[in-house]
Amino acid sequence: MKKIVLTIILAVSFFFKSFADEGMWLPMLLGQQVYNDMVKKGMKLTKDQLYNINKPSLKDAIIIFGGGCTGEIVSNQGLIFTNHHCGYAAIAKASNMEHNYLQNGFYAKNKGDEIPSTLSVQFLLRIDDVTKEVMDALKDLTGTERVKKQNEVMAEINKRMSDASQNIEVRVNSLFKGNQYLAFVYQRYTDIRLVGTPPESVGKFGGDTDNWEWPRHTGDFSVFRVYTSPDGKPADYSPANIPLQPKWFLPISLKPLKDGDFAMTWGYPGSTNRYESSYGIKLATDINNPTLVKLRDVRLKYMFEEMKKDPAVKLQLSSSFAGIANYWKFYDGETKQLLKYDILGQKQKFESTFNTWAKGKSEYQTIFTDWAKAYDAWRPYAKHRQYINEGINGSPLIAFAGSLLQLEAALVKPGTPLADAKKYAEAVDKRRAAFLEEENKVSDQQIVAAITKMFYEDVDKNQQPIGFYGTLKNAYGPLDEEATYKKYAADLFSKTMIFDDAKWNAFIANPDAVALQSDPAFAHASAFFTNYTTKYSPYFQDFNTKNAEFGRIYMKGIMEMNPVKAKMMYPDATFTMRVSYGAVKSYRPRDGVFYDYVTTSKGLLEKYKPGDYEFDLPANQIDLLKKKDFGQYMDPTRKDLVIGFITTNDITGGNSGSPVINGKGELMGLAFDGNYEALSHKLAFDKDLNRTICVDIRYVLWCIDKLGGGENIIKELKLVK
Repeated sequence: MKKIVLTIILAVSFFFKSFADEGMWLPMLLGQQVYNDMVKKGMKLTKDQLYNINKPSLKDAIIIFGGGCTGEIVSNQGLIFTNHHCGYAAIAKASNMEHNYLQNGFYAKNKGDEIPSTLSVQFLLRIDDVTKEVMDALKDLTGTERVKKQNEVMAEINKRMSDASQNIEVRVNSLFKGNQYLAFVYQRYTDIRLVGTPPESVGKFGGDTDNWEWPRHTGDFSVFRVYTSPDGKPADYSPANIPLQPKWFLPISLKPLKDGDFAMTWGYPGSTNRYESSYGIKLATDINNPTLVKLRDVRLKYMFEEMKKDPAVKLQLSSSFAGIANYWKFYDGETKQLLKYDILGQKQKFESTFNTWAKGKSEYQTIFTDWAKAYDAWRPYAKHRQYINEGINGSPLIAFAGSLLQLEAALVKPGTPLADAKKYAEAVDKRRAAFLEEENKVSDQQIVAAITKMFYEDVDKNQQPIGFYGTLKNAYGPLDEEATYKKYAADLFSKTMIFDDAKWNAFIANPDAVALQSDPAFAHASAFFTNYTTKYSPYFQDFNTKNAEFGRIYMKGIMEMNPVKAKMMYPDATFTMRVSYGAVKSYRPRDGVFYDYVTTSKGLLEKYKPGDYEFDLPANQIDLLKKKDFGQYMDPTRKDLVIGFITTNDITGGNSGSPVINGKGELMGLAFDGNYEALSHKLAFDKDLNRTICVDIRYVLWCIDKLGGGENIIKELKLVK
């Protein structure tokens, strides 16, 4: 018996933090033990200075930027720092071939020069625990009934606590896989203006080659500003609006960094699943990840070919390409790290211990037997789903054509008034205009040809759209030849009304189901999407419900195994405000290799390749660096300009733009990436190799001041030497 207890204690350590810099902590629930550890490592601020709902605190300087990034307020006039890749779409939208701010950079010389955007930001006002209210409503419910009721209760709380007149929005989040519920109360601001951006060659220096890699020399930052109505309230854009007067803003440290210095990040990590089962790990490494990487690889190949040929196409596709490429490399690295460190074996070992503990406990003792059956039932269709999401839907044309399925449903439904059909048609007409603006037909046609062939080769023949490939073969040739699919795609692109204004306008004026169904692009989309949604999507929905239910029960059991250590557990990331802490730290990724904790302009110049797509730099930057014109931003210990640094902080997607802050609450840099050696971090944190890659704030300021001439922006900041 003692041996069994000891085994459980040792195995539980796989899930419970022992202060190894792992943890995405909710600031509201920052326990005393965690805070004490932060103080031990260098924290100088009080808990009230970190999070307080009754008076200003550091959390008031941290914002949701746009739809999926983090930003921070850095002046008493609402100035925002975030990553270049977070502002990328807004910068691209503000650019044209005459004023290509994406390519050449931009810094407003005064507030009148700042460029309006369609972005919004959200400030967290407070976090309320609503667990009891939700749990009371879910008592004795399981499966789909529980999911339905949970969504209803959460929606009701969101509606009750929100206030549209004040732009206050509430989102209840399920934490610990449905064992805790917190309401996050935000205030949204919608007048956000572009203040500054470095040239793309600085903001994306290293491109996809350096993505997820250290050493790094990327100036990944951009600058925006929040505006309010004259009385300080959230308001849509108006020339009469004034800069936000924030509750808190971050002073900026110009002090040199040392190996081991305390560092914390604040922000909005998007999603992790560190309490995933072994079944989920195996599905990811066997099917989901490799399929996603393979399909994105094809899309990137054809987009990149066209982007290299024409600067206008590069500007057109740049934002989409960056998003696809980012997680193409991530999921490739994640799979390799999961396999390398045998995360599957570690999970299985823990689950074996859990099953030993669960014997005789009716709620838990059969959970893994039942869970295995759910995965076995879904696994044959998992690749098909990835092909729909990342392949068929990966073509912009087919994705748009697929959106017309709702219009078709309205047209074929008996008794649908003509006026209602025309409303649907007018809505898709507006979407078409946006689609055409972003569409590159040459690359998209290549994507459709390649993906259609890959679907035929990779997806179970019994799951393919009935008759589709037989018809294709009869009209265009053998199904094992690339030329067949190229001819098919060329025909589809030349004949669809989606690219023909006259045919399209005639259809919109008199929407007709037969005309729509006869269109080759719509027919293609309908064949694949309808086949999946009618036959295989129900299997996924059933699997998803069961997987969530087993995950909730398993999580509950884990916490019951060791109630004391359960208090030291942090919830998975859910794009809600989190704090992580650790240190600036060098590392050894493999035998014989040492990575310093900073990079400098010396390494930047060594990587520089004139005219290269990924490693070019502005000529004036090269001149300034060679002259060592670093100004007040020079690192006194290295006699150089520090470009980037690494920390042991625990972050994931959504933390892009997160402030990296020292123990006094001063900004040291902006988090923008993770390292390749630890890309398993969504599913498993690596306590030895995990690093957060950050752009040093002194390089940010040097780029604004020396490279960009934005002295007015520098004067607005509170610099600490």
